Amino acid sequence: MNQSEEREKSMETANQTPIYMLIAVGVIVSMIGVFLRFAFDSTILSIVSWVILFIGAFICCKAVFKILDAK
Repeated sequence: MNQSEEREKSMETANQTPIYMLIAVGVIVSMIGVFLRFAFDSTILSIVSWVILFIGAFICCKAVFKILDAK
């Protein structure tokens, strides 16, 4: 396989729709966490919102690493 074919295959893998949907889900989950963080003043809700925020960030990072690892 020559270099241009390999690059084209990598681009196809990196531009798959499910990867970008995963980023969108991660951003939405993170936004919910941020909203809950500032919506109410409760220690338990604040901890839960931080957990939700980190889950959303983890989902986004997972999708970005899928794009970077596309070969």
